[in-house]
Amino acid sequence: MSLKKDLSIDFLGVKCENPFFLSSSPVGSNYEMCAKALEAGWGGIYYKTIGIFIPDECSPRFDITTKEGTPWVGFKNMEQISDKPLEVNLEYMRRLKQDYPNKVIVASIMGSNEEWTTLAKAVTEAGVDMIECNFSCPQMTSHAMGSDVGQNPELVKHYCEVVTAATHLPVIAKMTPNIGNMEIPAIASMEGGAAGIAAINTVKAITNIDIENITAMPVVNGKSSISGYSGAAVKPIALRFITQMKQHPDLVNVPITGVGGIETWRDALEFILVGASNLQVTTAVMQYGYRIVEDMISGLSHYMEDNGIEKLSDLVGLALPNIVPAEDLDRSFKLLPKFDEDACAGCGRCYVSCFDGGHQAIDWDEEARRPRLNTDKCVGCHLCLNVCPVMDCITPGEIVIKPGREEHEIKIKTKYE
Repeated sequence: MSLKKDLSIDFLGVKCENPFFLSSSPVGSNYEMCAKALEAGWGGIYYKTIGIFIPDECSPRFDITTKEGTPWVGFKNMEQISDKPLEVNLEYMRRLKQDYPNKVIVASIMGSNEEWTTLAKAVTEAGVDMIECNFSCPQMTSHAMGSDVGQNPELVKHYCEVVTAATHLPVIAKMTPNIGNMEIPAIASMEGGAAGIAAINTVKAITNIDIENITAMPVVNGKSSISGYSGAAVKPIALRFITQMKQHPDLVNVPITGVGGIETWRDALEFILVGASNLQVTTAVMQYGYRIVEDMISGLSHYMEDNGIEKLSDLVGLALPNIVPAEDLDRSFKLLPKFDEDACAGCGRCYVSCFDGGHQAIDWDEEARRPRLNTDKCVGCHLCLNVCPVMDCITPGEIVIKPGREEHEIKIKTKYE
């Protein structure tokens, strides 16, 4: 049953009816598309990045990665910024804000040198609510724009200064994940006057190698290139970068809009729990259409209802205190797995994985086709639990305190869904 709670949340002083926004991408690149999305229930749009430069696009430009028949684990995108003239895009944004005054329209811009000032002034006059500076597109044909800029803290700071000087609107700096330490350019953007951070953009990647043409995918006249990777596969990377920024003392209070692999309400909740108060989606829309927002709204509403959460803002960052450095983890115990023989399908995957990739701690009863745990060898790694195809067949079991360690209360995960 569908349920709608009040999912409104403040982001950079702008009230959003819900945290779900289209990210700057092909899914929001003209008036008709954006209007349809807003009608479907999205809280706002990060309009596809605009610039003075109009790209000459290649064909084809997309590819996917799959896993055992599952479509779209990851998505490769070789598309650049908007291919429409600046005047056309400005008119689209102006109309969107006029026709949907209660929705939030964010202009994503990308330029080089003085173009940043021109773009910032133009979108401000168009009436948008916020500006996102795209410092992170990995497939631009000019090294003066995109992720090459995002890896240079001095340029990030400078362009933020230029944009904030040309507008009164909140400015968001969109970070590139193609870097070791995102905190460095993020701090530079704050020093340049940005009010918030967008993370992450796509990850530079090669998705597949085509063995017919002996090049990467997609094949463009026998050639290909490295470009941006998105979708569910990059969600762990996005969560990591956002967590690290929100745990940095210079960024802990900086609002973040989370991007990267959000497909379901649970994905959305995970981004919120690590500190994102605004969310952006692209790849899932390209798979399933704009109406996935209905499931996200309903799922998040049910979660809040079931857990007595009245305000979405109460969930922001709740997981951060529990994500600690590796040296601070409790290593005084091991948690042995427990096997449900009645649920077991007798497939033997746990045995094979433990023997070939673990600690040889599972013996195999050939006659009964059932695993038998060797507690002397088991280290509690839970590889068996993760490879088992039967839900709740292998679960956390006995807690064993290591020799010489004191007994103490230990909190464990009990439900796997």
